[in-house]
Amino acid sequence: MKIEHTAMYVNDLEKARDFFVNYLGGRSNDGYHNTKTGFRSYFISFDGGARLEIMTKPEMNDTVKEVSRTGYAHIAFSTGSRTQVDALTQRLRADGYQVISGPRTTGDGYYESCIIGIEDNQIEITV
Repeated sequence: MKIEHTAMYVNDLEKARDFFVNYLGGRSNDGYHNTKTGFRSYFISFDGGARLEIMTKPEMNDTVKEVSRTGYAHIAFSTGSRTQVDALTQRLRADGYQVISGPRTTGDGYYESCIIGIEDNQIEITV
C-alpha cells in the first residue's frame, strides 16, 4: 500500500500553490472549484509520485499551529544533496521564512533543516 496524497487547508490558496511550486519544485494542476460550496483546491505533484492537495473554503477556523503538538507535525522534502539543503534553506531565510533548526545532522543521521513555511506550517528540507 502507498500513500496516495496528503492534504492541507490554507487560507491563501494561490500563495500556498506558489510556495510549493517555486520553492519545492511542485507541479500544479489547473485546480478545482465547487461554485455551490466555495471549496477550491489544487493538486501539487512532486518527483517520485508524491502529491499534496491544498484546499480552501469559506469560513475556516484558523488556530495557532504550535511546533510541538499532536497530529501531523511536518512535511519533508528531499533535495538530493547537502548542498541543495543548504542553498534552499538560505533562499527561504533570505525570503523571510523562519528557519527553526539546521541545517544540521540529526541524532538519527538525517541532514536537514526545518522552516516555518506557508501559513505557519513546518517544512523539513532534507537530503
